[in-house]
Amino acid sequence: MALSPRLEFRQAQSLTLTPQLMQSIRLLQLSHLELNDFVDAELLRNPLLEREDGGDADTDAPEAPERAPEGQSYEDTVEHGDRIQSADTIADGYDTSVENVFPDQPGQDQLNPQSRLDRNGASEGGEAPDIDQFVAARPRLSDHLENQTNMILRTPADRLIARYLIDNLNEAGYLAVEPQAIADQLGAELADVEAVLQAVQGCDPLGVFARSVKECLAMQLREKDRLDPIMMRLLDNLEMLADHNMPALMRAVGCDREDINEMLAELRQLDPKPGRAFDVGPVEAVVPDVFVRPGPAGDWQIELNTEVLPKVLVNRVYYATVTKKARDSGEKAFLSDCLQTANWLTKSLDQRAQTILKVAAEIVRQQDGFLLHGIAHLRPMTLKMVAETIEMHESTVSRVTSNKYLSTPRGLFEMKYFFTTAIASSDGGVDHSAEAVRHRIRQLIDAEALSDVLSDDTIAEVLKREQGIDVARRTVAKYREGMNIPSSVIRRRQKKNLEQVG
Repeated sequence: MALSPRLEFRQAQSLTLTPQLMQSIRLLQLSHLELNDFVDAELLRNPLLEREDGGDADTDAPEAPERAPEGQSYEDTVEHGDRIQSADTIADGYDTSVENVFPDQPGQDQLNPQSRLDRNGASEGGEAPDIDQFVAARPRLSDHLENQTNMILRTPADRLIARYLIDNLNEAGYLAVEPQAIADQLGAELADVEAVLQAVQGCDPLGVFARSVKECLAMQLREKDRLDPIMMRLLDNLEMLADHNMPALMRAVGCDREDINEMLAELRQLDPKPGRAFDVGPVEAVVPDVFVRPGPAGDWQIELNTEVLPKVLVNRVYYATVTKKARDSGEKAFLSDCLQTANWLTKSLDQRAQTILKVAAEIVRQQDGFLLHGIAHLRPMTLKMVAETIEMHESTVSRVTSNKYLSTPRGLFEMKYFFTTAIASSDGGVDHSAEAVRHRIRQLIDAEALSDVLSDDTIAEVLKREQGIDVARRTVAKYREGMNIPSSVIRRRQKKNLEQVG
């Protein structure tokens, strides 16, 4: 067969992403702060755009619906209800009574001197400072800890609890609320909260998540292998040290003045406020994008937080005025482009708001059990499940849930926290969440006897036979390793050693 060139005509359809369509997609994943910055930049570039409260110009901005869909509300004012307090509010009044034990430690005011700057980098009363005056900003404690907890903890439920613990740290890095309060707020078991707390107390800097100076110092001494009974008695009587009552302290600890001085030298090498090494500027409370609260008929009312949504209008009066005075085609083309961009922005902002509300409503519908009864009822939910229900693409749902927060009666949550892995049911019933499967695996292992240590294959069979959970052996092994549970061989050896010691 001879090869020769030839011409062919083919007809095909394809989707082309225009610059405006790409920009609309990008708007979906912006947080409300990033969105407001974007809108501010557009207001500077486009003379036809103005804030909604900027005047009485005739506009063509999309009108709000006359009546909200059933079960939803677009009210401007929202009753906040029982939302979790921000970290700075909880930290008010927190006090440590032994600061004079560490007289050489600088205070918070010395650690974070800051001057107020305007948007151009200039100080309030002078010129912009020289670039050499700036140094790299210190990382925030919350960000530093969240990166670690995401690696330490495997399940979304545990990470959610850890996020609550982080949000309730004060500037010194101490936990300012009791675990029981967090368990009540989330509807979780106290044992689960305490297990997460114990896991995150090993995070860097060592000493964070302590509930007192004593616990903070004990955590650091334990890491150094110096927490012996005598040192523990010293920590139990720190108030005597603060009162400079050395005779009483020596009697309580049971050692002489020389030993006391040596132990105090060790204490002064520790950091009683581990959180202060990080950015301790004013805590910026996360502002929710959507409010969720119980409705009068037992349903949920879902409302956009209109306070954080930018509102822009197209000034058609100004457009008509300047168009008449345009002198050449270049000016007319510029004005036409500004009008087109302004119309696109107002419609895109409205579409973004409606999309967020639609996704939030579906999340609330599927996670109704969690909102009513707590973390144990967190349902398995994937991006695909939400996307199919609301007839959107998975990538759209993914963008919408990025950096968006729901304020619920159980607290403030990032939308992505509600998405978990689903494990199929062997009997065709309701799927099981990965967290629930992990919990059942741990229960089976905790209940096993020395004569009946369960292998991963056996656990998979038990889950399928007794609880209808269709899970593979390798999945059991992955979940077991994620919970830091050793294999059946190692567990059997450990149980034998414990039995011999007993």
